[in-house]
Amino acid sequence: MGNDIFFEVLTPLGCVTRRYWELIVTMKHPVMQTRETAVQNVLQAPDEVRRSRSDPAVFLFYRLEQPERWLCAVVRRLNDDGFLITTYPTDAIEEGQQIWNR
Repeated sequence: MGNDIFFEVLTPLGCVTRRYWELIVTMKHPVMQTRETAVQNVLQAPDEVRRSRSDPAVFLFYRLEQPERWLCAVVRRLNDDGFLITTYPTDAIEEGQQIWNR
């Protein structure tokens, strides 16, 4: 177990290890415990992607789940690799440069 790949999607993200997913769902956002498929969906088919205002290497992927309720996956690009920083439900899209919109 540990660092074995938990899931992989065809985006600039790359893959997420099981260990890091466990950190997200136990320490950062327990509400995401069984939401790995939803996270894969937001990364593969976002409604909108924005660049972070504070870090140009960070991208926020958004997908509308229900009226005024979004799922956000935060991804950082480093040395041509991407990794998931965190993911969470939200009722607002953060400000920042819009990179892509469906």
